[in-house]
Amino acid sequence: MCPPSSKVNFVNTTAQSRRWERTIQITILSVILLFIYEIQFQRTSWSLLNIIHAGSANRLIIHLSLVWTYIGAFLLLFRTLLWFNYRPYASALTHDAPFLTVIIPAYNEGAMVEQSIESVAAAHYPRDRLEIFVVDDGSKDDTWEFIARAAERHPGLVTAVRFPHNRGKRAALAEGFRKGRGEVIITIDSDSVIDPGTLLAMVGPLRNPKVGAVAGRVAVYNRDEGLIPRMLHVRYILSFDFIRAAQSMYGTVYCCPGALAAYRATVVHTVLERWENQTLLGERCTFGEDRAMTNYILAENYNAVYQRTAVVHTIVPVTYDRLCKMFLRWDRSYVREEFRLGFIAMRRSFTSRLITVTDIVVTNVSYLLGYASLLLILGLSVTNHKVLIYMLTAIGLSATMNTLYYLKAERSWNFIYGIVYAYYYFFTMFWILPYAALTVRAKSWLTR
Repeated sequence: MCPPSSKVNFVNTTAQSRRWERTIQITILSVILLFIYEIQFQRTSWSLLNIIHAGSANRLIIHLSLVWTYIGAFLLLFRTLLWFNYRPYASALTHDAPFLTVIIPAYNEGAMVEQSIESVAAAHYPRDRLEIFVVDDGSKDDTWEFIARAAERHPGLVTAVRFPHNRGKRAALAEGFRKGRGEVIITIDSDSVIDPGTLLAMVGPLRNPKVGAVAGRVAVYNRDEGLIPRMLHVRYILSFDFIRAAQSMYGTVYCCPGALAAYRATVVHTVLERWENQTLLGERCTFGEDRAMTNYILAENYNAVYQRTAVVHTIVPVTYDRLCKMFLRWDRSYVREEFRLGFIAMRRSFTSRLITVTDIVVTNVSYLLGYASLLLILGLSVTNHKVLIYMLTAIGLSATMNTLYYLKAERSWNFIYGIVYAYYYFFTMFWILPYAALTVRAKSWLTR
């Protein structure tokens, strides 16, 4: 029983958190509405249009971009309202938790894979209803030694599988999918560790028979190792606690990440062969296995949801070249699976279909107009520096707006790294999405 003073402090802390959350919500809504108002009455737009020659094709590009920005602002408002109403599912209880299979694929992971295994073995989950498959995908370093050592420490719990040569992450996961006996299957990357309550939290949403896949919350394990991890930590918070939370409200999370995802075993077995042998333009797909599996499950008319209380901490790149390789894999997967999702959405419920198709159209047309506007503005900035100043200011304001979403999740000065990331991406990584689209048939994992 807590001392009276502790109870008072707890109540005060809770009240402060609620006030902070309400303040952030009001601020976000006010900024979005102000932005829509500015575009509606063209106060912002004319400052740019007036410095572009009348009657030129350039004005058309800018006009289209502004109109689409206006539409995107309303979509952002809608997403925000969904996000405000998101609530995580209740975790499963130990007495009714289903039999669970956890699969950890590993390749040249070294000692980190042992930490990953130990975090799962130490999780709060009934031992008699848990099995862990760790698949060494033909590692060339000492990864197998760490896996074997962990398996020896946990006999009957950890099963170690070793491929004689590298076959790819899909093959490693498929091995676990076929051998696992669980009603629920969870995948965890070998460079990641989970919180003790994560397994029970991930199983919770699957008590709903309409749910077929669950996305966990991904945080950065090595966030103190440099600028890039700090920036990515903010980006991950926005990607999961905002984007996936909003998507979860209509049962269509677009990607349940490989770092932490849960699947209903029956639907996995239904789509397994198609997923494992997926091709694009005659080439076998070797990456983007997480988004591909999510799409296959959505196509079976199951929902994919987000579980905020299930947390995994994953290692992210600390150098520019590795960061580019990671985003290149992600964007190639995005290009491939985004079009598939559009067709899949047409067969889902009216609400999911309407929101998903609108989201896909607005987002991807925005990319096209954004790149066209970028080329135009960069060209004009050679002779008129006001254009460049306008663009850099817009990037900063947009990034500052995004940090408000971060501040609702974490009250931390780290929000500054979200602003830094916006400029970092603009100057150094703008080329990745177009290049990914042009090389979408590539099969190289880039880090394997």
